[in-house]
Amino acid sequence: MLVRDERRGPSGAVECERCGATVLVAKFSPQHTSVQWTGAAVSVCAEFSVAAALGRTSARVAGCDSLRDSIDAAVKAGRLEVAPP
Repeated sequence: MLVRDERRGPSGAVECERCGATVLVAKFSPQHTSVQWTGAAVSVCAEFSVAAALGRTSARVAGCDSLRDSIDAAVKAGRLEVAPP
């Protein structure tokens, strides 16, 4: 069964404070975050680079703690809105 994802929300660019990777982010709640990675962002992400050096693909990396911290900082500073769908 195919389930469509109808969530829509404002997204904004967030730059990782550690490595400068820029991704598009939508925050639907304090716990729910949607991140759109580009190939360029994956290639400069410090945490993904470590995984690649260990032979893992980016698809097998659960996430980036540094980027998560940068997203939280963007929300706290008012640069990224938390908007329920």
